[in-house]
Amino acid sequence: MPYEVKRDFIGYANRPPNPQWPDGARVAVNFVMNYEEGSEPSMQDGEGYTENGLTESHGLNQLKSGRDLAAEGMFEYGSRVGFWRLMRLFQERNLPMTLFACALALERNPKAAAAVRDSGFDICCHGWRWVKHFELTEAEEREHIARAVTSLERTVGQKPAGWYCRYGPSVNTRRLVVEHGGFLYDSDYYGDELPFWVTVDGKPQLVVPYSLVTNDGKYAGWVGTSDDWFSFVRDAFDMLYAEGVETPKMMSVGLHMRLIGHPARAAGLQRLLDYMMARRGVWITRRLDIARHWAGVHPYPGKGLNE
Repeated sequence: MPYEVKRDFIGYANRPPNPQWPDGARVAVNFVMNYEEGSEPSMQDGEGYTENGLTESHGLNQLKSGRDLAAEGMFEYGSRVGFWRLMRLFQERNLPMTLFACALALERNPKAAAAVRDSGFDICCHGWRWVKHFELTEAEEREHIARAVTSLERTVGQKPAGWYCRYGPSVNTRRLVVEHGGFLYDSDYYGDELPFWVTVDGKPQLVVPYSLVTNDGKYAGWVGTSDDWFSFVRDAFDMLYAEGVETPKMMSVGLHMRLIGHPARAAGLQRLLDYMMARRGVWITRRLDIARHWAGVHPYPGKGLNE
């Protein structure tokens, strides 16, 4: 029976499995840098307007068509400055990180691609471009997936281990990701705090959930200062850390170079990293390592899931 996306309101319920994180960690934390700048809708790539999402222009009555030079500069800040600041904050602390990488964006910044290649950070494919996958035809989406994988292997020297759409997936995305092959997991799901398996056309697929809550996208909404953001994400971490005595979970923290890459916001990230590092029983790790660990400790249980 062909795979269909089905809703599940139950999940693990009140009996979540013990992930058995390394060294008995209470919580596994994965920081994600979304590398999107240069792949967004733009005049140069034929959309007829300039994207302003997750910038200082977000939500304002900017140009609905035509070129917006202000928004272009805000995106360029991310790749010109913010990227290097975030890389420094993690590398100075010898901390791992995952890149949700839009392939075209890294093609347009060879120096950043080289830095990623040398970093040891893992790659989760964020699509060929920063576009709405649910508006693509099945054939277009299949082509985008293949093109992105080929591009990333060339620019950063590794095939992406995972997949995550911008704007959310289409009903075809997971099936097409499995059809393409080579992905250990996908993160196109927001409904849990632990990985889980699904069966897609008779094949196992691991889902490693993501979160838009503990995410610097809040700076495009109600968060004003680095203290606001730090305290909000710290509170989420503290609750998971306390719960982790009995029910360890995972936590995703999403970062955008053009948002938290600015100094006044990066200060909050710096405080958060140091706060987490000062706690025992915290596994700050790559998304790839979470997926590998889960597959080893909780292997695919067999057909029947999501069928």
